[in-house]
Amino acid sequence: METLPIGIFDSGLGGLTVAREVARALPHERIVYFGDTARCPYGPRDLTEVRRFVLEIGTWLERAPVKLIVIACNTATAAGLMLAQKAFDVPVIGVVEPGARAAVRATVNRSVGVIGTIGTIESGAYSRAARALDAGVTVFSVATPKFVDVVEAGLRMGPGALEEWVAESSEVFIRPSFYEMARGYLEPLKRSGIDTLVLGCTHFPLLQAAIQQVVGPRIRLISSAEETAREVVETLESRGHLVRGSGTPGAGHRFCTTGDPAEFARLGSRVLRERITAAERVGLEELATLVSHDRLMLLREGTEDAVCG
Repeated sequence: METLPIGIFDSGLGGLTVAREVARALPHERIVYFGDTARCPYGPRDLTEVRRFVLEIGTWLERAPVKLIVIACNTATAAGLMLAQKAFDVPVIGVVEPGARAAVRATVNRSVGVIGTIGTIESGAYSRAARALDAGVTVFSVATPKFVDVVEAGLRMGPGALEEWVAESSEVFIRPSFYEMARGYLEPLKRSGIDTLVLGCTHFPLLQAAIQQVVGPRIRLISSAEETAREVVETLESRGHLVRGSGTPGAGHRFCTTGDPAEFARLGSRVLRERITAAERVGLEELATLVSHDRLMLLREGTEDAVCG
């Protein structure tokens, strides 16, 4: 089991920020990363539809096979983490609880803000996770869907590594239009008195410097990537599934996408901060055939529970 890779998936490229931290924490482990770019973004979609995507991609990863699955997408975690943990035989980790845990540890005045996609915010997942850790913490949440558009536009600005993209696209972030939009999202959170802000979308760490400028230096920004990587390490270690011996760091990583493999490799290299030499395409038709009848029943049960709740 310990020789199998770690599976990580997201609606697109943003989850590579999580993959980067996992690779940094476990340099001798192999990673299979799956970006569902053909159906990105997940945020505006119905959560039942997102749960189906979680089952499809999780099943694909399970068959790869992998020894652990990370749902590196806040919307998919909010919608489908519990379903995935019931459906799959390998451990499944999401990004919401690690992010909430980091925020609860960081806050001094126990007022925490969360920004994310519409689906993540409307699910209330961060509020529930934070209150489960500390019932005295107050969570203020705001959906910021246009931030995803800014990142996607920035990544496509031109060739080069992420550092070059940041330099090239800095003008995007100092335009009054960006700050006007960002202030519209973030000023209500500042007025609520938060001292900690969770970047509740894996795209948002790529905007961290710009967001920090808007909220000011007194508010601490939290990305779930590092905390998620720590949980991956602890889970594999407790099960005795960490790779033994040493290999070449970064060797054997595999990248798959439902979209254009060449574009995924080009843009993903900027997010990962290392070159992705090639990506594989997985067809949506293939994914649709993978989910067994028993797992579809779990999906229906989850939908009924959500309605009843």
